[in-house]
Amino acid sequence: MAHRTTQTIVRFSSAFLLPGFDKPQPAGDYRVDHDEESIDGVSRLAWRRMGSFIHLPGIGVRSSTHQMVPINPVDLDAALEKDNKTA
Repeated sequence: MAHRTTQTIVRFSSAFLLPGFDKPQPAGDYRVDHDEESIDGVSRLAWRRMGSFIHLPGIGVRSSTHQMVPINPVDLDAALEKDNKTA
């Protein structure tokens, strides 16, 4: 099976908190990686998401440490939707 990682940038206009985070993260742009594996089909190639990770701190924030934190894409989508309603 083939594997790939797709990257996206998400933007939060206010502080946000995802399940499993110790504290809210500040507003800003964040890189999100989605790891996927191929599903071999008879007529076409499809991909199944195996994991999603957000990079902390946000883009442009100076920090001595950087980390990739596993997240649930559903939780990320809910946080982005909430952020869009408050913006």
